[in-house]
Amino acid sequence: MSLIPLQSREQLQFLCLETMIDPNNPVRVIDAFVDYLDHIGLPQLGFIPKGLSHQGRPAFCMTSLLKLYLYGYSNRIRSARQLAKACLCNIELFWILQYQQPK
Repeated sequence: MSLIPLQSREQLQFLCLETMIDPNNPVRVIDAFVDYLDHIGLPQLGFIPKGLSHQGRPAFCMTSLLKLYLYGYSNRIRSARQLAKACLCNIELFWILQYQQPK
């Protein structure tokens, strides 16, 4: 009986996140909803941009943080540390945050 061959971890692979996220995945709803809110104007809704100084690390985009918060809320991830940990290994979060990883 033959076995399915394993692929080397050192093999370079080209992956497209768009094909890895199902078209009916709820994360697409979060993305579209926050993008719509951004189109309306997040500052008008009470979201005030912070961290606009030129010192230290640049701030994250408000839309990315809102998407992360809504994703965590819908998946019962309440802790900021657990969200940061999920950003390192969750493909849905790679897609919705476009590879940004808060620390």
